Amino acid sequence: MWQAFPELRAGALYLDAIHADADVETAIAAFSTIAEARLSLAQEGEFPEIQAWRRGFSRMGLKPTQYRSASEALLRRFRQEHGLPRLHPLVDLCNAISLAFAIPIAAFDTEQITGDLEVRRAGGHETYLTFGGEIEHPEVNEVIFADGAERAHARRWTNRQSGLSAVRQQTRSVLIVAEALHATAGEDIGRLVATLSEALAHHWAVQPKTAMLSLASPRFEF
Repeated sequence: MWQAFPELRAGALYLDAIHADADVETAIAAFSTIAEARLSLAQEGEFPEIQAWRRGFSRMGLKPTQYRSASEALLRRFRQEHGLPRLHPLVDLCNAISLAFAIPIAAFDTEQITGDLEVRRAGGHETYLTFGGEIEHPEVNEVIFADGAERAHARRWTNRQSGLSAVRQQTRSVLIVAEALHATAGEDIGRLVATLSEALAHHWAVQPKTAMLSLASPRFEF
C-alpha cells in the first residue's frame, strides 16, 4: 500500500478505559463551526483533502461519486442536514474532528479484532459484517482493514467500516486511524492526531498512545 500510494500519511491512536458517559457537545459544536465556515466557501467536493481521496478511489478502480471516503460522506450529510446523528461520545467526537479536518477517521473496538489489523489488498475470501447483520465478501484486490481471522473491518479502504468492530456502549478499548493523501497530508495528520489526542485526554482522562505511520515505520504496537 505504501508503494502504491507513496503520498499516504497516516496517524493512529489507542485508548482504553473509555465509556459512553462523556459530554462532548461543546467540542462537537466547536469543530462543527470550523466545518460550517469552510463549507460556506465551497462544497466538500472542492476540498483538496476530498479531491485526493477521489483520485485515490479512481486509482483503485472505483467510481468516486459512487463510493465516497468516510470524510466526504460525513461532510455531504452535514452540509445537507446541518448536523450529524449522535451515536456514541467517542464516535461523535471523531466525526466532528473529521468534519473539521476533512480527513477520514476510523474507530475500531479492539476487543473485536483478532491478531493484527492490516490495511491490505483483499483476497476475496475475507468476511465483512454489515451494520444490518449481513455477511459480505470484499472484491479481489479491494483495499480492506483485515485482521488475523480474515475478517474485513473496513471495505474500500476509507469508504465503510464493519458493524463487527463498531464502537458501542460496552466498548472499552479503541484503535483510531486517520489517513490522508493530499499535498499537506503529513502536516494535517500531525495536527489531527494532536487535536484528537488532546480531546480524548480531556473527555476520558486517559492519555492515548499515538503514532505516525509511514513506509519506514508502518506498524503501531499497542
